[in-house]
Amino acid sequence: MAAMAAALPFSAHAASGDWKKDAVQYDRRRIERLDQAWTEALGEARQGGHARDLTAQGRLFKPDAALRRPEPAPGAYRCRTFKLGGNLPYVAYGWFKCRVELTPGGDMLLRKTTGSQRQSGNLYPDGPRRQVFLGAVAWGDEKPLVYRQNVERDQAGVLERIGQNRWRLALPYPKQESKLDVIELRK
Repeated sequence: MAAMAAALPFSAHAASGDWKKDAVQYDRRRIERLDQAWTEALGEARQGGHARDLTAQGRLFKPDAALRRPEPAPGAYRCRTFKLGGNLPYVAYGWFKCRVELTPGGDMLLRKTTGSQRQSGNLYPDGPRRQVFLGAVAWGDEKPLVYRQNVERDQAGVLERIGQNRWRLALPYPKQESKLDVIELRK
């Protein structure tokens, strides 16, 4: 187990198993407002002339698309980020690399390993159709940050399975740039 722990490139806080206990009030509120973020962000993207872009992504931008069994298997994933609403109505980035890992203590971690904005954090069970993500974003060549290390970098969201070997992480009201960030993961 010590070898497995040493292989993890960043240290995450041990999750309590209950995201509501681990999350700060501000982040609990963001997750509670996820439906509102979807409505506002999709509305701004459509008003900005991106309805066709949204439709082209299929289930990715359908707020009620969550399927049962949201847990991704540990391993490597391709991932890409979409920013909706806010500064620009719609921004789509190319594919990068993400990983899902299981710690020796049983915590599930999600981390984006390439790109200029790299999220990393814990995934918590939260019902049959979603997991909650509590993490932080590192920029540029910074080392990964952990949740509650820097309040301006904290991220909170919901991970859902939306197809075979396809998930999305919806991050409502991030502190920079958009109203909703959506990170698509594919196996």
